[in-house]
Amino acid sequence: MFRGTTILGVRVGDSFAMGGDGQVTLGETIVKHGARKIRTIRERGVIAGFAGSTADALTLFTKFEGKLDEHGGNCLKAAVELAREWRSDKVLRHLDALLAVMDAGHAVMISGKGDVIEPDDGIIGIGSGGSFAIAAARALVAETDLSAADIVRKSLEIAAGICVYTNGEIFVESMEGR
Repeated sequence: MFRGTTILGVRVGDSFAMGGDGQVTLGETIVKHGARKIRTIRERGVIAGFAGSTADALTLFTKFEGKLDEHGGNCLKAAVELAREWRSDKVLRHLDALLAVMDAGHAVMISGKGDVIEPDDGIIGIGSGGSFAIAAARALVAETDLSAADIVRKSLEIAAGICVYTNGEIFVESMEGR
């Protein structure tokens, strides 16, 4: 489990959103409050977030974008190919991060162990507060008419109230389905 962040993605109808808190920790010390751990690839209609080492995650974002280009913007195929390369490459296999990526049709978690996990409900969470945020998002999707972005924000606020490695400095990106 990665400590030090929470990333959450939610799909509601034709829209989807992903958000993350801004806390960065080194060991038991908070060193930054406002880090942005979410990136959009608007021309491909994709939002991605990370938990783990920042430098490693940025390397993986670049690799993922390349895989998106190779596979004509197919998010799921790009995720599978990234996971395959990540697991088998002698340099990449040592990268210490998790990625969460979403497009209009898919929400997946990608790990260096070769995992590409797509939840059944279009709600994905990674990082130390991921489970708390997922639980909150599932309840809000079932019981409210909030937008995907509002559900992400509220769920991350709830997670920040529970997880000491998650703060209330929240960044959210959203897109409409294509």
